[in-house]
Amino acid sequence: MTSSDRVGQRIALSTLPAGRQGIVHSLRGGHEFCSRVANLGFTPGVPVKVLQNHGHGPVLVSVRGTLVALGRAEAAKVVLKEVADD
Repeated sequence: MTSSDRVGQRIALSTLPAGRQGIVHSLRGGHEFCSRVANLGFTPGVPVKVLQNHGHGPVLVSVRGTLVALGRAEAAKVVLKEVADD
């Protein structure tokens, strides 16, 4: 499957490689987690660009013009709809 084949699919933020982007679709987790990441800017419809994802350790993203580092388990709970690169 090529990256263009995945465009539009819902995937976890933790699986998106560096340089790719997506739109927040939903958040999985308890109220406290969802509230915290929503306060960081992860709300449905917002674009997110992955800046660093080595497959282990934190995932560094840009959301609403801010750099945010999420732990791997946290990033796995953010569901994105992958979009094509510009």
